[in-house]
Amino acid sequence: MLTRSTQVLEIEAPAVVVVEAKKTDIKTGTGKCMAEMIAAQRFNEIQNYPISTIYGSVSNGIQWQFMQLVESVLTIDLNVYLLPPVDRILGDIVWMTKDN
Repeated sequence: MLTRSTQVLEIEAPAVVVVEAKKTDIKTGTGKCMAEMIAAQRFNEIQNYPISTIYGSVSNGIQWQFMQLVESVLTIDLNVYLLPPVDRILGDIVWMTKDN
């Protein structure tokens, strides 16, 4: 989980990105990642730091698939991005952590 918090040892709101890692088939992690995104959304609200968008990703280390949760609407990018190139994946993750 990535956060905009300055704390190093403990996650504080707002949580903005959830990555679910799977050893083989990334499709098997999609449901769990969705649940984690909803949990992050609720965590932010409880901490009185609601943000409009939570991002998620499922990866097996080589393949990456991205999701976006806005309020109660989940959007799944049907593209599967391959690693390498590393800069593309890292660029996407950095973009998601910015205050968009």
